[in-house]
Amino acid sequence: MGLIGVLMEEKRSASCSRKTAETDIQMELVIDGSGQGQIDTGVPFFDHMLTLFTRHGLFDLKLKVVGDIEVDYHHTVEDTGIVLGQCFREALGKKEGITRYGSWLLPMDETLARVAIDLSGRPYLVYEAPTGVEAIGGRFSYQLVEEFLRAFSSSMLATLHVDILRGRDAHHMAEAIFKGLARALDAATRRDPRVIGIPSTKEVL
Repeated sequence: MGLIGVLMEEKRSASCSRKTAETDIQMELVIDGSGQGQIDTGVPFFDHMLTLFTRHGLFDLKLKVVGDIEVDYHHTVEDTGIVLGQCFREALGKKEGITRYGSWLLPMDETLARVAIDLSGRPYLVYEAPTGVEAIGGRFSYQLVEEFLRAFSSSMLATLHVDILRGRDAHHMAEAIFKGLARALDAATRRDPRVIGIPSTKEVL
């Protein structure tokens, strides 16, 4: 087997951690996984969203978060986004041979979400969704979805566009976003044997 075949078989992975006065996060990520997750953030709805993300992106994710959830869920959600972006960035290395771009149109009952990502090395988030959405389950603020996306795109150094094209139910909108992100990211991180080196005329991402 040649060098290309060996590289294609290697599973891209990373282990990351972050400890602050507000959160203590331990994470293990395998990009080329099978959708297996062991996730405990202390926030049940967030666990549900990350489990969906893992399953539909075919990533393997082991995550333990101890956060100040007695104060608010904000620090736990934002810091998890930071660490997840870091892990993806480290696992991808120089991003040689990847597709780079990914997009997905995800229906969830009455909701339709559009997610597009460019692993550009330039962090940017464009987020368009209804405002004034009620808290999910009475506790999880829908606004935290945007905070997670911003933290993730900033840490991963990715350009990310997320739009709710239509939707009413907060749970459905959040779920469509996490599933759509998973599918778009799976496409963008996928290896393409036609791509030689880094997919950029700048030769760096």
